[in-house]
Amino acid sequence: MSDQAHERLLIVDFGSQVTQLIARRVRESGVYCEIHPYDKVNAASLNAFAPRAVILSGGPASVTEDESPRVDQAVFELGVPVLGICYGEQAMCAQTGGRVEAGHHREFGRAEIEIVRDSPLFAGLGEIGACEPVWMSHGDRVTAIPEGFQAIAISKGAPFAAIADENRRLYGVQFHPEVAHTPRGALILRNFTHRIAGLSGDWTMARFREEEVARIRAQVGQGRVICGLSGGVDSSVAAVLIHEAIGEQLTCVFVDTGLLRQNEAEQVVTLFRDHYNIPLIHVDAADLFLGQLSGISDPETKRKTIGRLFIEVFDKEAAKIEGAAFLAQGTLYPDVVESVSARGGPSAVIKSHHNVGGLPDFMKLKLVEPLRELFKDEVRALGVELGLPPAFVGRHPFPGPGLAIRIPGEITPEKVAVLQQADAIYLDEIRKAGLYDAIWQAFAVLLPVKTVGVMGDARTYESVLALRAVTSTDGMTADFFEFPWPVLAKTATRIINEVRGVNRVVYDVTSKPPGTIEWE
Repeated sequence: MSDQAHERLLIVDFGSQVTQLIARRVRESGVYCEIHPYDKVNAASLNAFAPRAVILSGGPASVTEDESPRVDQAVFELGVPVLGICYGEQAMCAQTGGRVEAGHHREFGRAEIEIVRDSPLFAGLGEIGACEPVWMSHGDRVTAIPEGFQAIAISKGAPFAAIADENRRLYGVQFHPEVAHTPRGALILRNFTHRIAGLSGDWTMARFREEEVARIRAQVGQGRVICGLSGGVDSSVAAVLIHEAIGEQLTCVFVDTGLLRQNEAEQVVTLFRDHYNIPLIHVDAADLFLGQLSGISDPETKRKTIGRLFIEVFDKEAAKIEGAAFLAQGTLYPDVVESVSARGGPSAVIKSHHNVGGLPDFMKLKLVEPLRELFKDEVRALGVELGLPPAFVGRHPFPGPGLAIRIPGEITPEKVAVLQQADAIYLDEIRKAGLYDAIWQAFAVLLPVKTVGVMGDARTYESVLALRAVTSTDGMTADFFEFPWPVLAKTATRIINEVRGVNRVVYDVTSKPPGTIEWE
């Protein structure tokens, strides 16, 4: 944030896959925080950000290796509370006089810590001697703690599972309190932010809405803004917020790629043009997209084709809007974090099929990104604050390329129509069963496989359809949803009876293990 209006907490990122979870847990307790890469944190940046507390994240490196990541020593000289998590604890010890060694007993997965000393960090967790389930992920371990520290918890594989220097308000935990697999981890983090750091928790959506409206007005002035409306939650919330700030100075461009869910285009037009009275240009480009996707099977080529076409269509429409000087985008905070990630690796490639690409520099528009400080759940909360229909705000995530990534192989109008119909039936049955809000994401996939079947007195040779439904609290780990079999049976029966082209339905029970960050 550009001002000092909120109490701030700084998260120093050492490259953990779940660093963003730390921020989400902290935000959930009403504390504003930001993630900064470890190599961008120094005395000057600390002075500019002025954090009231600091958390050091986990990371994949070993403190025992030469040139492994370290945080600037200025962090420990700020005089504010510091909490090191996993690698963060080890880095804290290595930099303040302790010792970390490799080759000891490793702990990965569920474990138990025993509380051995009173500390405000563990307030509400139990008396001395109480055991607490946690999630561990470490191979190295602390073998000697710095002067002034004491062990406040131990585990089978870590004699210093949690440590504290209460006088300097420096704390370290070898486990991950941010993940759902540490059941009372959120309480530990809240103890750190509220009890130890004394933060009040002034981060609310009502206050964010008020401040962001003022910021948008100041940035845009009398200029005109165009917004690429996808129909998804992010761009929709951004559009409604910007419209509240500048009214008729906003024009939305909705490009219908023909790859949306059934009746979604009509719903978007009705919501924004009729309900909110927001100026909206609706471009029906389905024939263009489906025509140029014909014959393409490679998923990356499909994504890039969709991205290129989207830019071309959007640019053509934007050029018709006289005086347009700003482009509104639904950029979220995870996008910002990933763009300056402290950790390299395959993430960009893994995620590329979820997005259609950004807009090129030749468009010469200044960006308006009102959601760039928010996580997905915060965007939903803002949508509710703005009065968007709960059913719309609570919709399951939908990828940028739409149904294109749910049709492996070549895209054809016939396949899209089959998938749209089957997907609509699936979601309809989930809603009728009262299960929609219990599921984080549900969708159908039209597999590039055909099977022989018999329907009535005739033999069929038609496609296999896969159904997916997962539960998740954060979108970073997930497990398959345990459907009541009668619901699945009814759904499958309806799809087979009503959707011509499908003769077999399967349910995918794949899970996403802890520590995995990518998801559609």
